[in-house]
Amino acid sequence: MSQYVSRFGRRSATASPRLRMHRRPRRVAMLSVHTSPLHQPGTGDAGGMNVYIVELAQRLAALNIEVEIFTRATTASLAPSVELSPGVLVRHVDAGPYEGLAKEDLPAQLCAFTHGVMQAWAGHRPGYYDLVHSHYWLSGHVGWLAAQRWGVPLVHAMHTMAKVKNASLAEGDTPEPAARVIGETQIVSAADRLIANTDDEADELVRHYGADPGKTAVVHPGVNLDRFCPGDGRAAARARLGLPQDALIPLFAGRIQPLKAPDVLLRAVAALLEQRPALRANIVVPIVGGPSGSGLAKPEGLQKLAARLGIADVVRFRPPVGQEQLADWFRAASVLVMPSYSESFGLVAIEAQAAGTPVLAASVGGLPVAVRDGRTGFLVQGHDPVAYARVLGEFADRPELVDRMGGAAAAHAQSFGWDTSAAATADVYTAALHAHRRRVRSHHV
Repeated sequence: MSQYVSRFGRRSATASPRLRMHRRPRRVAMLSVHTSPLHQPGTGDAGGMNVYIVELAQRLAALNIEVEIFTRATTASLAPSVELSPGVLVRHVDAGPYEGLAKEDLPAQLCAFTHGVMQAWAGHRPGYYDLVHSHYWLSGHVGWLAAQRWGVPLVHAMHTMAKVKNASLAEGDTPEPAARVIGETQIVSAADRLIANTDDEADELVRHYGADPGKTAVVHPGVNLDRFCPGDGRAAARARLGLPQDALIPLFAGRIQPLKAPDVLLRAVAALLEQRPALRANIVVPIVGGPSGSGLAKPEGLQKLAARLGIADVVRFRPPVGQEQLADWFRAASVLVMPSYSESFGLVAIEAQAAGTPVLAASVGGLPVAVRDGRTGFLVQGHDPVAYARVLGEFADRPELVDRMGGAAAAHAQSFGWDTSAAATADVYTAALHAHRRRVRSHHV
């Protein structure tokens, strides 16, 4: 039986006989204004949300729920629509110039984007879309208008929240604007259902935005367990990537921006090598990803920091890679390091664990759900590089920790399959449809 978790941690079996009487949607309009599911995660605005949308859409299609994903066209060469996989269509909407638009410029293009969505809908028979599922606040505003126009429910996933990000900014990072806070508040009020990644995120929706707890469902994101798995092991992955077999390899994988705090890993490595210079011959620090967000202002900033700290010789910068090769980087690493200031869930933490690698992470957002502290990795309070250096020293002193925790991590990740997430999301859709119909009927009485 598929389940989603209520915001107080109770598992609510929404696929109960009562709910099974209500049909699932046949076709969902999924909105992702600012980032295309076809883009390479790890740079620009492409990250965990891209992976989330692609995997969720494909698994929903397997449940006979067709998904059409609307996203902004970013090059003139894109076809108006692309079949991502059977039952999943990506529609490219012309809204603003193809290139050179920052995410901060996109609110001005929402009218044009909404027009494109409405044009696509106008070509269909009435009732073509049963439900709108919007991702991130920009999409939420288009979703709000579309759902009202079509007379269907709106399900919204925040992914990140301005008030939460602003409460824990990295030094020198740019706060989210007031317009975003207002926009998020409006979407929370308008949505028929809100999907949160964790209980903590659901609580933040209620506390910061006045969300109705009865409309807030917790569905953990998933991981592609076929792609992210231990495979043929750490040694083979290191050989493929040209990494030394016996080295301590703390890996950073993700977008390079202050929010993700890759600088904390570099400072931790510098602190560790200052205490234990002999380790320098036996440590490699891969940074896999590209600049993003406020990190775009100083794309070479991390390389310059490594040089200033005197550790450029042990750090290897690599551009973003496809999912198959990313799985190999996870397998090859001794530990994935995630010192983020804010994470709604931290998808890469589950992906790394599924590949059999422990995680060293900041105890923020959804990371305490993703990582079992002391069992599948370690959680650190705050962002003091010395605290991270201490844990890295543990891995250096006790190499057996990597395999022991890695085995526990792979087992832990098994409960985060995308099939489970998709089934739970489908249950949220069913509940939203049922509540919407009931409300429409009551208005007509």
